[in-house]
Parts: sequence; structure tokens; C-alpha cells
Amino acid sequence: MAILKLTKLGHPVLARPAVPIADATDPDIQRLIADMIETLDDAGGVGLAAPQVHQSLRLFIYRVPEHRATGGPEDSAQALSVVINPQIIEVSAETEDAWEGCLSIPGLTGKVRRPARIVLRGQDATGAQFTRAAAGFHARVIQHEADHLEGIVYLARLADPRALGFNEEIGRHRPAIEELL
Repeated sequence: MAILKLTKLGHPVLARPAVPIADATDPDIQRLIADMIETLDDAGGVGLAAPQVHQSLRLFIYRVPEHRATGGPEDSAQALSVVINPQIIEVSAETEDAWEGCLSIPGLTGKVRRPARIVLRGQDATGAQFTRAAAGFHARVIQHEADHLEGIVYLARLADPRALGFNEEIGRHRPAIEELL
């Protein structure tokens, strides 16, 4: 296993749709998954899409830490999940605004509006098909990573352009920023 170099905003792999994976069990894909897990652990994030490690493939990994989950039936803590060839097949009309960051855009955070609940279809690391409903933070992290596979970064989904800033500044001034929005 290896820690992979993170792709930074401005690299073209982050701006184009990723290609489907033909065989989830291919040894190269399995090696990429293992390397992405090690990379995510090293970076301390909650999700990582293949384009974020310079691979234009429809694959992402994510987890929902207990402290980020609401505890609802579709937003509970989740161990690491591998999602191959994902499709978001249902989205709620209800939306939620929340602050997001990205390993490919270090140091910044922005407030993003997303559907509050989704249904995801994909394959796991063994190639088995699954369907999963998610809400709250669980839905948000899936949508964030799925966007990477479409060539979209969270900056394109800001609820308001004023809702973007450096992590330290937003951390210090969040109430004042929230008042403005």
C-alpha cells in the first residue's frame, strides 16, 4: 500500500467526468482502493474520490464518524465504505445547508446546499450491487464524493459566494458570517 498524492484544484482530472470501472475485482482496482484508504487515513478526511488521487475512475470511499452523524436511521456512524460506479437514484426535495471542505481544496470551507436525503446505488469492493438510503451528513459526504466523479467541486454548489473562507477565519467568525447569509 502507498499514500497517494492528492490532486489539487486546477488539475483537469477534477474537472471532467470519470469513467466507469468494468471489473471491481481487478487487482489494479483493489490496489487503488487499498492505497486510497491509506491516503484518506493519512489525510484525516471523511471521503476521497479516485479523481482526487489522479485517477479518472468512478470510485470513492467514505466514512461517517460518530461525532458527525445525527444518529437517525439513515445518518448513523458508518465504517469505511467503498463505492464503485455510483448512481444517486433519488434525492429529496428538502435541502440542507452545511459547511464543507475538500482535500483537493485545502484550507478553505464553504456553505453548500444539498438534498437532505438520497438513495445511492453502486457496487462494493467485491463487485456486489447495493442500494443505500442516506440522510444528513451521511447523504452530504456521498453527494460531495459523487460530485467529484462528475467533475464538480463543492465551490460550484455554494449556497452564497460570501459563504466561502479560510478554515481559521470561518472558525473564528462563523456566527457573523451566518448572520450575513
